[in-house]
Amino acid sequence: MYGQNYKNHKSLVERRIIRFLKVVLAQEVESVVGKSDEETTMKIIENNRIFAFDGKNEPVAEVMDGETVLFRTHDCFDNQLSEEGSCIGALNWDRINPATGPVYVENAKVGDVLKVEILEITLDKQGVMCALPENGVLGSLVKEESVKRIQVEDGKVHFNDKLVFDVTPMIGVIGVAPENGSINCGTPGCHGGNMDNKRIKVGASLYFPVFHDGALFSLGDVHAAMGDGEVMVSGVEISADVKVRLSVIKGIRIETPMLENEELCGVIYSHEEIEKAVFHAVRIMNERVQENLGLSFNEAGMLLSAVGDLRFCQVVDPERTVMMCVPKKIMKSLF
Repeated sequence: MYGQNYKNHKSLVERRIIRFLKVVLAQEVESVVGKSDEETTMKIIENNRIFAFDGKNEPVAEVMDGETVLFRTHDCFDNQLSEEGSCIGALNWDRINPATGPVYVENAKVGDVLKVEILEITLDKQGVMCALPENGVLGSLVKEESVKRIQVEDGKVHFNDKLVFDVTPMIGVIGVAPENGSINCGTPGCHGGNMDNKRIKVGASLYFPVFHDGALFSLGDVHAAMGDGEVMVSGVEISADVKVRLSVIKGIRIETPMLENEELCGVIYSHEEIEKAVFHAVRIMNERVQENLGLSFNEAGMLLSAVGDLRFCQVVDPERTVMMCVPKKIMKSLF
């Protein structure tokens, strides 16, 4: 027993040393990214990408509760299709949907809630889209793969010489380490992951259940534009810098990611069967409405039927993602 305790202690010490060294390395790339009355130094998280959310992932940096952090991300193909002439056939599929991180959030304990405020998204100047046989809603009709590189400049997506539309930057992959095992970054779940919710954009606040101390938060897979459903399997995939504020909320437990912005409160749920994703998103929002507005189960359900909106975020990943929404004019906040 003594020997086992010693080995466990030694392993814990080694992990702490590794974490300390990674924090030191991360701090070497700290940069002053903005000045107000007081200069602000912000951690920049880059050059470390994960391809699966996992409680065993070593954090690349530690951040304080309430700290603002900048994440530098690659596109969902890990920038493998950014060069002219690159093709899907040459892709390393083990490098799909990278997320930058993870970071260890001080004061985040199992059972807490991690609040993530999306402050800024700065896009690269070129995005990429694709069509793949047997992928997406129309995959059975796609006869051959194709890649389209798209210029993104001055707040516009230049789809072709005639079609130009506004950018609507959003984050596809975002979340914390899952409760059990390893989940690849292409799959969404109660930890977050590849939810592809177009409302995860500047001005939104997300809430994640914390399954491991420190939360082990990562993000990536930014889109310059994406419609609800992401029906052709990709948005305008693009590299980006994302600035977020990470805060810990005590005394509240949640089972799945939630979202708030100026207009709505939303419960996000993912499941391989879309009917079950819908059921759980509506069930959990019904519970929120009961608690916040003092309604019975039946009354809360009637209210959701009258004023709520059910959004289909994406229907192309291994698990489908939906969001049940209530307008802020009806319910002012989630908690």
